[in-house]
Amino acid sequence: MLTPVEAELIRVLADPLRLKIVTLLAHETLCTTHLVEETGARQTNLSNHLRVLREAGVVDTEPCGRYTYYRLRPDVIEALAGSFAELAATARTTIAADTKRACP
Repeated sequence: MLTPVEAELIRVLADPLRLKIVTLLAHETLCTTHLVEETGARQTNLSNHLRVLREAGVVDTEPCGRYTYYRLRPDVIEALAGSFAELAATARTTIAADTKRACP
């Protein structure tokens, strides 16, 4: 069973723009200016999405002069992937055991 924190992470990552940001940050650390260029999103919209990702613990920030750089936290993504792997393993066991709940 997924924890409430993991369920929140799924909700956070379900947004297409946030998923695009996470995908870009998987390849390199970027500032807001770079992310605006790469996504085509407006700066205010992008900043709001980055705030959500930061609050969910998906990204870390690094101030650099007047810019803020964003870095993906792979441990968070790996933990979520591990939870899905456990669900898949449970489903495989259930299928192999042919477990069914009887109808009333």
